[in-house]
Amino acid sequence: MKLVIVDYGAGNIKSIQFAFKRLGVDALLSNNPEEIKAADKIIFPGVGEASSAMHMLKQSGLDELIPKLKQPVLGICLGMQLMCNYTEEGDTNGLGIFDVNVKRFSNAVKVPQMGWNTVRNLKSELFKDINEDEFLYLVHSYYAENCSKAIATSNYELEYASALENENFYGVQFHPEKSGEAGQRLLNNFLKI
Repeated sequence: MKLVIVDYGAGNIKSIQFAFKRLGVDALLSNNPEEIKAADKIIFPGVGEASSAMHMLKQSGLDELIPKLKQPVLGICLGMQLMCNYTEEGDTNGLGIFDVNVKRFSNAVKVPQMGWNTVRNLKSELFKDINEDEFLYLVHSYYAENCSKAIATSNYELEYASALENENFYGVQFHPEKSGEAGQRLLNNFLKI
């Protein structure tokens, strides 16, 4: 299996590579459109700030490529948020893969949300053998609004989409590579899609 992690300068790349290595898969880090198009599965990671990450995608033309991909694509954290229509972070238009907007938590709660939180309302093969109210690891100040494409929700100040699915595109707000056994199970489920 050829697994490619999209390299656009935003990411927690090493921990994602190590997580797949534990599953017996070597993930190639690449920003080469031909390598990305030839992959069986694609990881679209992201740690950082939305407007600068989107700028990097546009510079490399990946903003045009990613929405046209036909193989399974998993966006993680900022990667998922950039797959949405718009994010309040840096007043940034996203890739429009998920028809939902990303908003900032209010100052009524501690921002960022950092640590373990439960995921529920699990609705996808991505969550096979993962229990309702499983704890997964999150670090984020912005959230995707709950919507029809939500395949999991979490609650922090309000109920929000902690995972999204649209055709061959999947997105998770949490970090499966830092979420212990349940996170490994999710990555393995993604490999089987």
